Amino acid sequence: FEYLVSGEVWLELDDGVEVHLRAGDTVVQNGTRHAWRNKSSEPCQMVVVLIGANRGTSKA
Repeated sequence: FEYLVSGEVWLELDDGVEVHLRAGDTVVQNGTRHAWRNKSSEPCQMVVVLIGANRGTSKA
């Protein structure tokens, strides 16, 4: 997940949709292609947490 600490940033998703994020916003992605763009003149700070997952079949 990503948490925007300060500033603002635009997240472009794999379908071309852009999401405008501001400080305090959180994003959870599941292995999607994406791009981050800071279109403002101010820096942004983000906390990014990456956790690997085995996408193989599971035995339930």
